[in-house]
Amino acid sequence: QVQLVEFGGGLVQPEGSLTLSCAASGFTFSNYAMKWYRQAPGKERELVARITSFGGSTYYADSVKGRFTISRDNGKNMVYLQMNSLKPEDTALYYCKAHMIDYWGRGTLVTISS
Repeated sequence: QVQLVEFGGGLVQPEGSLTLSCAASGFTFSNYAMKWYRQAPGKERELVARITSFGGSTYYADSVKGRFTISRDNGKNMVYLQMNSLKPEDTALYYCKAHMIDYWGRGTLVTISS
């Protein structure tokens, strides 16, 4: 029923940019805050960004603040993560998630390397 499909990851050089996308279905998208998480090898999964149901408020982890921007398009059931000034430590699997819905997709891999 619930589906979250992340895409847009890839290999990017340091200081480069990348936009991740997440297509959601199986729930009333506009009723839910959406989040991006990431998990790097050997590290715990961490919350990267969060956006309220109509995009009026956002939250960012200190590690990405000023570099990443979360946005959403409720008409398309899509949430995005624009990533700028990428660093090697941003390398991770990135996941989107709806607040209060216990479902995880496969994630999309972002690798920052020169």
